[in-house]
Amino acid sequence: MNLRTILILGALSAFGPLAIDFYLPGFPAMAQAFATDEKHIQTTLAAYFLGLSLGQLAYGPIADRFGRRIPLLFGVSLFTLASFACAYAPNLDTLILARFVQALGGCAGMVLSRAIVSDKCDAVGSAKVFSQLMLVMGLAPILAPMLGGLMVNLYGWQSIFLALTLFSALCALAVALGLPESLPANQPRQPLSGALRAYASLLKDRLFIGHALTGGIAIAGMFAYIAGSPFVFIKLYGVPAEHYGWLFGSNAAGFILVAQVNARLLAKRGPAFLLARTVWVYLAAGLILLGISALHTAALWPLLIPLFVCIASLGCIIPNASACAMSGQGARAGSASALLGCLQFSVAAAAAALVGVLHDGSALPMAIVISLCGVAAVTAATLTRRLQLSRPV
Repeated sequence: MNLRTILILGALSAFGPLAIDFYLPGFPAMAQAFATDEKHIQTTLAAYFLGLSLGQLAYGPIADRFGRRIPLLFGVSLFTLASFACAYAPNLDTLILARFVQALGGCAGMVLSRAIVSDKCDAVGSAKVFSQLMLVMGLAPILAPMLGGLMVNLYGWQSIFLALTLFSALCALAVALGLPESLPANQPRQPLSGALRAYASLLKDRLFIGHALTGGIAIAGMFAYIAGSPFVFIKLYGVPAEHYGWLFGSNAAGFILVAQVNARLLAKRGPAFLLARTVWVYLAAGLILLGISALHTAALWPLLIPLFVCIASLGCIIPNASACAMSGQGARAGSASALLGCLQFSVAAAAAALVGVLHDGSALPMAIVISLCGVAAVTAATLTRRLQLSRPV
């Protein structure tokens, strides 16, 4: 797979993270603008997660029937229009609706980038490409919060959504001019009438579900961190909004580094082997984070170390879980990618909402959810690995 394609796929995959990370520093300003509190502003984040979960289910069968390009162009265009609507939302209810529609458009890039990789690569090759995509995607969490904090201070929170409008319009142009159809012309096209049967078949595939849940539960812990960190860093520990991005970005840098190390390790060990072991690192860091949070420390730095390890470990967990789930899906790769994403972001939405429900003015709710995700991810990975090893080669 050439560099141009990887860059375009990376940009498309980044729609989800970028539309989240970019506006996090604007939470306090948005709460003030809509005369509400940050707990209610977090509902715009939950609405986005819900849109990501539901929208992916529609794109999968459409992509398996009509190919990858047409759904991609539609989704990116929808994201562009919804981003513009977010910038000029007159009230919080309108913003929540616009964020939901924005997610319906943005999830096209996430579903179809995985399907395109599956069209072109085997399991190990897919894991390597997914690790490379982590490098491109990882720039979003590093740059977006820093730039978002600066833009909020200089131009107001609306400027964030106008920037997303411009970014998505450029991505639409890149897809139109530089991304050819990847679904082989001689491959049987799956009829839309068979969408439910395809999803039912995937839901019965215990290996697929196990790998999807392992990655999804780990991602849920990351989104618990995304939902809780603005309050913990900015409100609880007094980090200026414009400096929030540096803390957020340092964790993203660890994520990128581990993803690139993972790509090299794949030459010696398969993705399933690496996945089964990295989840234990994630769990250990989550439990340490929980213990430190329970102490209600006056300093922020003791929390930052286990948080860094948790987020960094995802650079190995996410690409390997995705590659294992997508391996051998063939003609139903679009549906498999859609269901994979739906499962992942459904769990993520629940985790983000749980952080809000448990909110008590401390870092403990975020730590509780992350550690619970660690326990569940280890359980799913262990059971799936045992099932995989018990099957005949």
